[in-house]
Order: sequence, then structure tokens, then C-alpha cells
Amino acid sequence: MSIKIGIMGYGNLGRGVECAIKQNPDMELAAVFTRRDPSQVNILTSTAKVCSVNDLKDWKDKIDVMIICGGSATDLPKQTPELAKMFNVIDSFDTHAKIPEHFANVDASAKDGKNVAIISVGWDPGMFSLNRLYANAILPEGNDYTFWGKGVSQGHSDAIRRVEGVKNGKQYTIPVEAALEAVRNGENPELTTRQKHTRECFVVLEEGADAAKVEAEIKNMPNYFSDYDTTVHFISEEELERDHSGIHHGGFVLRSGKTGWNGENKHIIEYSLKLDSNPEFTSSVLCAYARAAYRLSKEGQSGCKTVFDIAPAYLCAQSGEELRAHLL
Repeated sequence: MSIKIGIMGYGNLGRGVECAIKQNPDMELAAVFTRRDPSQVNILTSTAKVCSVNDLKDWKDKIDVMIICGGSATDLPKQTPELAKMFNVIDSFDTHAKIPEHFANVDASAKDGKNVAIISVGWDPGMFSLNRLYANAILPEGNDYTFWGKGVSQGHSDAIRRVEGVKNGKQYTIPVEAALEAVRNGENPELTTRQKHTRECFVVLEEGADAAKVEAEIKNMPNYFSDYDTTVHFISEEELERDHSGIHHGGFVLRSGKTGWNGENKHIIEYSLKLDSNPEFTSSVLCAYARAAYRLSKEGQSGCKTVFDIAPAYLCAQSGEELRAHLL
């Protein structure tokens, strides 16, 4: 029996989820929900329906897991708690500073609806979070370092596009190479947020918009840009399409630690990702955790969870016997 998936929102992430479902034989796309006119949204899956968000309640018992593909700035804080009352849900909420608050809100709704919700699923938060946890457990004496990029951040790009006066935009996160090399060399540097990354924005303005005002609002945006050296470039729509149409990303998680009676032996743990498509990779992680949410729900569990709470075997379509024989 296939796990019936719903997709809430059909932008880059929603399209990525649709593609990921195709690669998972135990899943099928049941419906895509949109705030746009459904007749104007063309999806790839001929057997799935495109529905208005106003029809969500009609699908309450027809979808096993709803994957919510909105932005973290304004969509997910509202959508995930609301939908967790009706469905098992997955989201990719990535505003790290607000995860505890988001977790509490979603947990209350999911328990009220007797559903499973898994939040902040993706590669960071998500896969990078797991690697930080594993490395901390293995090397309790040490230092954590996370570097993102160079690549396009979907969340930060979404945030700048929501600034008044911005017609379109892309944001690149860029590691400071000297800081990354110092960590790899075992120097254990103490690095501020500003010393680890820079941020570069390419912005298309609405006609008549005040460039100086837009730049100031972007650079002073809390949780997104205010703690970084940020450069804002104003370009044309044609330049954005020509030079910045890709959605590549990646990054590194490192822990520098020591073992031995006197800490005489040094170790570096490093996990890295190099992604041609940020949203398609994130979508693939979302689908794996949708499988976990489905299984947990079948066991009678409810409430909000993160990647820390999910046993790895719940992510895989293979049985425990198959995993032990081939992956252990």
C-alpha cells in the first residue's frame, strides 16, 4: 500500500517533492494544494489533483502525510500548526533561533489532532543537525563548526523577496575560506558569525522603489542578515534570469575534538554536501521523513518531533532485515 502524500505549496520545493515521490515506490502523490487558481497550476503527476487551499478539510482522511512547502519567514509558522490539526505533517522550517517556539506551537496542534508532525527537516536544519549531534556524542571535548555555501539559500532568498519594493531576488551564502581552513587544520579558532560567512544579495527592484531603503531593510533584518557582512547588488530582471537562475548549495559540518587521558590525540569529523539543486535535495529529505511520520502515526504516536527523535530505520523503505544485511 502506497503512502499517500499531499503537497502544500507548489514552488521550487513543492516541485522537488513531486520529483522525489517518483523515486520512492512506496509513495504516491495524491494532491497539490495551492493559494493560486488551481486551473493555472500545472503539475507533472497525471494521477494527482491540484486543489485550492480552501479544499484542505475535504482531504482530511485521504492523505497520509502533508508535506508543507512554504517559506519559514511567514508561511510555516502559521501553516504547520494549522495543518497539524488535520494531517500528519512535515516542514522545513529553518529559522534556527525560532525552532523552539515553532516546535511548541506545532506540538500542541499535532497532539490536539492526534497527528505526527516533524519540523525543520532538510539539510540544515536536518542532516547537518544530526551530524552535529553524532559528533558531539562521540567527541564530548571539542568544538563545532558549520559552514554553508557557496550557494543559494532558499529561506534567505524568500526573506529578501518579501521586503517591500523588491520584485525578485537571490541570496548567496559564502564561507570565509580562511576560517574553514583554520578549522580543518585543527587550530580550533573562536569565530563569530560574521567571521564565518558573508552574504551576497542580487535584487530586482519594483518600479519606483527606494534602493537605499530596501538595502537598509535587508542588511538589518534580524535572524537573516544583521549578523553578517552583507552586500546588496541591484540588477535587472534579465540579469537575474541570465546569471542567477541556478539553485545550487552545500556546506560543511566539522567537529574538532580530542581523546586520551590528557587529550593527547586530536580528531576532526567532517560531513559535507555539494548540491546541484538545494530544493530537490531538501525535498528528498522531506520524503524520507514523511515515511517516518507515516510509520509513527500507524504506531499510534502523536505530537511534534525533529530529526533528533527519529530512528534511522524509520526513514528507509527497506525492512530491518534488509538494512542489517546490506547497510550495517
